[in-house]
Amino acid sequence: MDTSGLVPFYDAAYSLEPADASTSSRWRALGARGKADHVQALCRRAGLEPHTTLEVGCGDGALLSELHRRRFGGRLHGVEISHAAVAIARGRAEIAGVELYDGLHLDVPDRTFALGVLSHVLEHVPEPALLLEEAARACDAVIVEVPLERNLSARRASKREHAAKVGHLQRLDRAETRAIVTGAGMAVTAELEDPLPLAVHRFYAVTPAERARATLKWAIRSGLHRLAPSLARRLFTVHYACLCLPPAA
Repeated sequence: MDTSGLVPFYDAAYSLEPADASTSSRWRALGARGKADHVQALCRRAGLEPHTTLEVGCGDGALLSELHRRRFGGRLHGVEISHAAVAIARGRAEIAGVELYDGLHLDVPDRTFALGVLSHVLEHVPEPALLLEEAARACDAVIVEVPLERNLSARRASKREHAAKVGHLQRLDRAETRAIVTGAGMAVTAELEDPLPLAVHRFYAVTPAERARATLKWAIRSGLHRLAPSLARRLFTVHYACLCLPPAA
Protein backbone atom coordinates (compact mmCIF):
# COMPACT_ATOMS: atom_id res chain seq x y z
CA MET A 1 0.00 0.00 0.00
CA ASP A 2 1.65 3.21 -1.23
CA THR A 3 0.53 6.26 0.76
CA SER A 4 3.33 8.58 -0.34
CA GLY A 5 0.92 10.52 -2.54
CA LEU A 6 -1.16 11.40 0.52
CA VAL A 7 1.67 13.16 2.36
CA PRO A 8 1.57 16.49 0.44
CA PHE A 9 -2.21 16.61 0.85
CA TYR A 10 -2.03 16.33 4.64
CA ASP A 11 1.04 18.52 4.96
CA ALA A 12 -0.99 21.26 3.27
CA ALA A 13 -3.91 20.64 5.63
CA TYR A 14 -1.67 21.23 8.65
CA SER A 15 0.17 24.23 7.14
CA LEU A 16 -2.65 26.75 6.90
CA GLU A 17 -2.52 30.51 7.30
CA PRO A 18 -2.71 31.56 10.99
CA ALA A 19 -6.41 32.47 11.00
CA ASP A 20 -7.43 29.24 9.24
CA ALA A 21 -5.02 27.20 11.35
CA SER A 22 -6.59 28.57 14.54
CA THR A 23 -10.09 27.57 13.39
CA SER A 24 -8.90 24.12 12.33
CA SER A 25 -7.10 23.63 15.64
CA ARG A 26 -10.25 24.51 17.60
CA TRP A 27 -12.30 22.18 15.39
CA ARG A 28 -9.89 19.28 15.99
CA ALA A 29 -9.85 19.99 19.74
CA LEU A 30 -13.65 19.87 19.80
CA GLY A 31 -13.65 16.61 17.87
CA ALA A 32 -11.03 15.19 20.21
CA ARG A 33 -13.39 15.54 23.16
CA GLY A 34 -16.00 13.36 21.49
CA LYS A 35 -13.40 10.84 20.34
CA ALA A 36 -11.97 10.63 23.86
CA ASP A 37 -15.49 10.02 25.20
CA HIS A 38 -15.77 7.07 22.82
CA VAL A 39 -12.35 5.64 23.71
CA GLN A 40 -13.13 5.77 27.41
CA ALA A 41 -16.64 4.36 27.01
CA LEU A 42 -15.48 1.37 24.98
CA CYS A 43 -12.55 0.63 27.29
CA ARG A 44 -14.84 0.89 30.29
CA ARG A 45 -17.23 -1.67 28.79
CA ALA A 46 -14.35 -4.11 28.32
CA GLY A 47 -12.72 -3.37 31.66
CA LEU A 48 -9.57 -2.05 29.97
CA GLU A 49 -7.22 0.40 31.66
CA PRO A 50 -4.38 0.70 29.15
CA HIS A 51 -0.94 1.61 30.47
CA THR A 52 0.34 2.43 26.97
CA THR A 53 -1.58 3.84 23.99
CA LEU A 54 -0.60 4.28 20.35
CA GLU A 55 -2.67 6.49 18.08
CA VAL A 56 -2.15 5.56 14.44
CA GLY A 57 -2.72 8.65 12.32
CA CYS A 58 -2.55 11.01 15.29
CA GLY A 59 -2.64 14.24 13.28
CA ASP A 60 -1.66 17.19 15.45
CA GLY A 61 -2.04 15.13 18.65
CA ALA A 62 -5.37 16.63 19.75
CA LEU A 63 -6.88 13.31 20.83
CA LEU A 64 -3.78 12.20 22.69
CA SER A 65 -3.68 15.52 24.51
CA GLU A 66 -7.33 15.15 25.48
CA LEU A 67 -6.69 11.64 26.82
CA HIS A 68 -3.76 12.99 28.83
CA ARG A 69 -5.96 15.74 30.24
CA ARG A 70 -8.33 13.02 31.43
CA ARG A 71 -5.41 10.97 32.79
CA PHE A 72 -6.36 8.06 30.57
CA GLY A 73 -4.31 5.81 28.33
CA GLY A 74 -1.07 5.71 30.27
CA ARG A 75 2.05 6.57 28.28
CA LEU A 76 0.87 8.11 25.00
CA HIS A 77 2.48 7.71 21.59
CA GLY A 78 1.48 8.60 18.04
CA VAL A 79 2.48 7.97 14.44
CA GLU A 80 1.54 10.13 11.48
CA ILE A 81 2.43 10.45 7.77
CA SER A 82 2.35 14.27 7.68
CA HIS A 83 5.60 16.08 8.53
CA ALA A 84 3.65 19.23 9.39
CA ALA A 85 1.31 17.39 11.76
CA VAL A 86 4.20 15.58 13.46
CA ALA A 87 5.92 18.91 14.08
CA ILE A 88 2.80 20.22 15.85
CA ALA A 89 2.23 17.03 17.86
CA ARG A 90 5.85 16.90 18.99
CA GLY A 91 5.33 20.30 20.57
CA ARG A 92 2.86 18.77 23.03
CA ALA A 93 4.92 17.78 26.05
CA GLU A 94 2.20 15.46 27.34
CA ILE A 95 2.77 13.04 24.42
CA ALA A 96 5.68 10.68 25.07
CA GLY A 97 6.62 10.25 21.43
CA VAL A 98 5.43 11.06 17.90
CA GLU A 99 7.04 9.46 14.86
CA LEU A 100 6.66 9.65 11.11
CA TYR A 101 5.62 6.42 9.46
CA ASP A 102 4.91 5.24 5.93
CA GLY A 103 1.17 4.86 6.37
CA LEU A 104 1.27 1.12 6.99
CA HIS A 105 4.32 -0.29 8.78
CA LEU A 106 4.77 0.28 12.52
CA ASP A 107 8.41 -0.04 13.52
CA VAL A 108 7.74 -1.75 16.86
CA PRO A 109 7.68 -5.37 18.06
CA ASP A 110 4.44 -7.32 18.37
CA ARG A 111 2.15 -6.29 21.25
CA THR A 112 4.22 -3.25 22.17
CA PHE A 113 1.16 -1.23 23.21
CA ALA A 114 -1.85 -2.12 25.33
CA LEU A 115 -4.23 -0.02 23.20
CA GLY A 116 -4.19 1.18 19.63
CA VAL A 117 -6.52 3.91 18.35
CA LEU A 118 -7.42 4.56 14.72
CA SER A 119 -9.89 7.43 14.97
CA HIS A 120 -11.14 8.71 11.62
CA VAL A 121 -8.23 7.10 9.80
CA LEU A 122 -9.52 4.06 7.92
CA GLU A 123 -11.71 6.15 5.62
CA HIS A 124 -8.56 8.01 4.52
CA VAL A 125 -6.45 5.03 3.38
CA PRO A 126 -6.61 2.86 0.25
CA GLU A 127 -6.35 -0.49 2.10
CA PRO A 128 -7.93 -0.08 5.54
CA ALA A 129 -7.80 -3.79 6.49
CA LEU A 130 -4.01 -3.88 5.99
CA LEU A 131 -3.47 -0.91 8.27
CA LEU A 132 -5.80 -2.31 10.93
CA GLU A 133 -4.02 -5.68 10.74
CA GLU A 134 -0.69 -3.95 11.38
CA ALA A 135 -2.16 -2.03 14.32
CA ALA A 136 -3.52 -5.30 15.71
CA ARG A 137 -0.01 -6.76 15.51
CA ALA A 138 1.45 -3.89 17.50
CA CYS A 139 -1.35 -3.53 20.08
CA ASP A 140 -3.29 -5.84 22.39
CA ALA A 141 -6.58 -4.12 21.57
CA VAL A 142 -7.59 -1.57 18.94
CA ILE A 143 -10.34 1.04 18.86
CA VAL A 144 -11.60 2.09 15.43
CA GLU A 145 -13.82 5.08 14.72
CA VAL A 146 -15.19 6.05 11.31
CA PRO A 147 -18.02 8.16 9.88
CA LEU A 148 -20.79 6.03 8.36
CA GLU A 149 -21.22 7.81 5.03
CA ARG A 150 -23.33 5.36 3.03
CA ASN A 151 -26.56 7.28 3.49
CA LEU A 152 -28.94 9.54 1.59
CA SER A 153 -27.49 12.80 2.89
CA ALA A 154 -23.90 11.85 2.03
CA ARG A 155 -24.90 10.99 -1.56
CA ARG A 156 -25.52 14.66 -2.33
CA ALA A 157 -22.97 16.24 -4.67
CA SER A 158 -21.97 18.85 -2.09
CA LYS A 159 -21.34 16.16 0.53
CA ARG A 160 -19.33 14.00 -1.89
CA GLU A 161 -17.27 17.04 -2.82
CA HIS A 162 -16.61 17.83 0.85
CA ALA A 163 -15.64 14.21 1.60
CA ALA A 164 -13.13 14.27 -1.26
CA LYS A 165 -11.81 17.64 -0.10
CA VAL A 166 -10.97 16.27 3.36
CA GLY A 167 -9.36 13.14 1.92
CA HIS A 168 -11.98 10.42 2.32
CA LEU A 169 -11.12 7.47 0.08
CA GLN A 170 -13.66 5.08 1.62
CA ARG A 171 -17.39 5.57 2.12
CA LEU A 172 -18.34 3.05 4.79
CA ASP A 173 -21.40 1.69 6.52
CA ARG A 174 -21.44 -0.32 9.73
CA ALA A 175 -21.43 -3.73 8.00
CA GLU A 176 -18.42 -2.77 5.85
CA THR A 177 -16.53 -1.48 8.86
CA ARG A 178 -17.15 -4.70 10.75
CA ALA A 179 -16.02 -6.65 7.67
CA ILE A 180 -12.76 -4.69 7.66
CA VAL A 181 -12.25 -5.66 11.31
CA THR A 182 -12.87 -9.33 10.49
CA GLY A 183 -10.57 -9.10 7.48
CA ALA A 184 -7.83 -7.82 9.76
CA GLY A 185 -8.18 -10.95 11.93
CA MET A 186 -10.01 -9.25 14.79
CA ALA A 187 -13.47 -9.31 16.32
CA VAL A 188 -15.74 -6.46 17.42
CA THR A 189 -16.35 -6.81 21.16
CA ALA A 190 -18.07 -3.49 21.89
CA GLU A 191 -19.48 -0.71 19.73
CA LEU A 192 -21.28 2.62 19.89
CA GLU A 193 -22.72 5.29 17.61
CA ASP A 194 -22.82 9.07 17.94
CA PRO A 195 -25.00 11.47 15.89
CA LEU A 196 -22.68 14.23 17.18
CA PRO A 197 -23.30 16.78 19.96
CA LEU A 198 -24.82 20.23 19.63
CA ALA A 199 -21.44 21.97 19.84
CA VAL A 200 -20.26 20.17 16.70
CA HIS A 201 -23.37 21.06 14.72
CA ARG A 202 -23.09 24.71 15.79
CA PHE A 203 -19.31 25.13 15.36
CA TYR A 204 -19.44 26.97 12.04
CA ALA A 205 -22.74 28.76 12.76
CA VAL A 206 -22.17 32.50 13.11
CA THR A 207 -25.50 34.29 12.84
CA PRO A 208 -28.52 33.69 15.10
CA ALA A 209 -30.35 32.14 12.15
CA GLU A 210 -27.47 29.76 11.45
CA ARG A 211 -27.29 28.76 15.10
CA ALA A 212 -31.03 28.14 15.17
CA ARG A 213 -30.87 25.94 12.07
CA ALA A 214 -27.92 24.01 13.52
CA THR A 215 -29.77 23.50 16.80
CA LEU A 216 -32.85 22.22 14.97
CA LYS A 217 -30.70 19.88 12.87
CA TRP A 218 -29.06 18.50 16.01
CA ALA A 219 -32.42 18.00 17.75
CA ILE A 220 -33.92 16.14 14.79
CA ARG A 221 -30.90 13.93 14.20
CA SER A 222 -30.22 13.05 17.83
CA GLY A 223 -33.91 12.35 18.45
CA LEU A 224 -34.28 10.15 15.37
CA HIS A 225 -31.07 8.26 16.16
CA ARG A 226 -32.28 7.61 19.68
CA LEU A 227 -35.69 6.32 18.50
CA ALA A 228 -34.73 4.55 15.24
CA PRO A 229 -30.97 4.17 14.83
CA SER A 230 -31.13 1.97 11.72
CA LEU A 231 -33.31 4.55 9.95
CA ALA A 232 -31.01 7.35 11.09
CA ARG A 233 -28.01 5.56 9.59
CA ARG A 234 -29.79 5.34 6.23
CA LEU A 235 -30.62 9.05 6.25
CA PHE A 236 -27.52 10.84 7.58
CA THR A 237 -23.97 10.35 8.80
CA VAL A 238 -23.30 9.15 12.33
CA HIS A 239 -19.96 8.24 13.84
CA TYR A 240 -19.33 4.59 14.64
CA ALA A 241 -16.67 3.36 17.08
CA CYS A 242 -15.80 -0.19 18.05
CA LEU A 243 -13.34 -2.03 20.25
CA CYS A 244 -11.52 -4.82 18.41
CA LEU A 245 -9.71 -7.77 19.94
CA PRO A 246 -8.07 -10.90 18.54
CA PRO A 247 -10.68 -13.70 18.44
CA ALA A 248 -8.88 -15.70 21.14
CA ALA A 249 -9.21 -12.74 23.53
